[in-house]
Amino acid sequence: MKYSGWPEPSELVVGKVDEIEDFGVFVDLEEYEGKRGLCHISEVASGWIKNVRDHVNEGQTVVAKVLDVDEGSQQIDLSIKDVNDHQRKEKIQEWKNEQKADNWMELAFGEDIDDETYGAIANALLADFGSLYDGFEAAAIHGDEALDETDLDDDEIEAIVETARNNVSVPYVNVTGYVDLTCPENDGVDVIKEALKAAEGNGEVPEEIELEVTYVGSPEYRIQVKAPDYKTAEGALEESAARARAVVEQHDGTGQFHRERHEDDE
Repeated sequence: MKYSGWPEPSELVVGKVDEIEDFGVFVDLEEYEGKRGLCHISEVASGWIKNVRDHVNEGQTVVAKVLDVDEGSQQIDLSIKDVNDHQRKEKIQEWKNEQKADNWMELAFGEDIDDETYGAIANALLADFGSLYDGFEAAAIHGDEALDETDLDDDEIEAIVETARNNVSVPYVNVTGYVDLTCPENDGVDVIKEALKAAEGNGEVPEEIELEVTYVGSPEYRIQVKAPDYKTAEGALEESAARARAVVEQHDGTGQFHRERHEDDE
């Protein structure tokens, strides 16, 4: 997808070197339809430059900072030297992600999707997530719920979610904690079993979360959680332990949650 408008001053843009002159470099902007910028020789690299071609080549993909935009004269002034390595890598990754998302849009709605429909769907995702990629990633993790607040209809949401879950590689994190469970009643073993089922969620754990409870050594049990981000994982871990504690405490038992094992050897 290419934007039809103009970049903003200070924005980082991805471009391809189209033409090299003694006074600077012309760059076709990859993210903006029909837009071309000029990077003056003084903005190509730090220090004195004898030959611009010693620093850039025609056809090279570069990341540049927008210095100024004059829509009246159709001029965009760029700086390549003002972009550090970290910014360059981050911007290139963001650009590659959007190219992936553009491909997912075609998978979801067909290669013959018209520009107006594409634009409406893309704008709906951009409005809520800031990028197409983030919208598809959220759909892969949270399903229909992630898109409930967007201006998309049910069929569009279904197509995005299905495509996202078939194509988006979702980042996951793993966290581990432990819970000690004891129950003095005669049927204490059954109470502990009930508590462990509660810890595992009784089949009601959200589908983006993987949760497993295993025996370590009486009275200690390990809770392992895999989730899309640390906040979600930590919340699921604490809720799991809380459910187990609630069961044993109803039967005059005790439950204690802790992050490290009591013993080093397993």
